[in-house]
Amino acid sequence: MQIESANGTGPAITGFSSNGYKVEAGSFRGVYHALTITPDAVAEWDAPALDALSPETFADLLAIDPRPEFLLLGTGATMQRPAPAFVRALEARGIGVEAMDSRAAARAWAVLRGEGRWVVGALYPL
Repeated sequence: MQIESANGTGPAITGFSSNGYKVEAGSFRGVYHALTITPDAVAEWDAPALDALSPETFADLLAIDPRPEFLLLGTGATMQRPAPAFVRALEARGIGVEAMDSRAAARAWAVLRGEGRWVVGALYPL
């Protein structure tokens, strides 16, 4: 699927398929099987099992300044809920968790960055 470019700055997820996510950031273009993304950077992600997520999993991602509003969590081909303890731990830091299937998360990234929202994302493979 092709995604229209966001008006926000930084890396943009421009498409996705079963092979991965297409990302553009200025002159850089890459394909990632699973990824983490911030308004300033994108990185390949060795995604652990969903039930193994912890705040430490995303220490670098959540340490950006200013602090992100929330973590956009793409949980793969279907929507799955992360462990309540993980969600509570991030909320205790003032960071929400929005979980959805990874297709929806890729589209939501474009919309949110187009609105200039300060969010981070972690997308499991489809």
